Amino acid sequence: MHQVVGNIKKLRKLRNFTQKHMADEMNMTQANYSKIEAGEVDIPYSRLEQIAKALKTNVEDLITYDERRVFNTYFDKVEAAQTTHTSDILGNKVFIEDVKNLYEARINDLKQENQRLHSLLEKSLTK
Repeated sequence: MHQVVGNIKKLRKLRNFTQKHMADEMNMTQANYSKIEAGEVDIPYSRLEQIAKALKTNVEDLITYDERRVFNTYFDKVEAAQTTHTSDILGNKVFIEDVKNLYEARINDLKQENQRLHSLLEKSLTK
């Protein structure tokens, strides 16, 4: 479930939606929506459907979201732009910034996971 919660947050940020916007779309308070992204509550399938609708996607994408698809889409666009006009590449400046932010977020997630695993390993070795 942790991965799904992370996917929801990444997709929300990729769409430039705030938690307040998501909460309004789902007819709930921002505080309750925040609990979803924090992983503090279980998410029933019906709630996943609401989240997917608010994010303009489907439940499968919430579950199976993979940044590599975004990156591959980006590189496909750059490759196509190179065969057309330079102005197309300049139009992708915002998209490039989004890809950079996704990479940085993924690196931070992996660093945190590495620290967590290191801590667990240390605890198990000291027993």
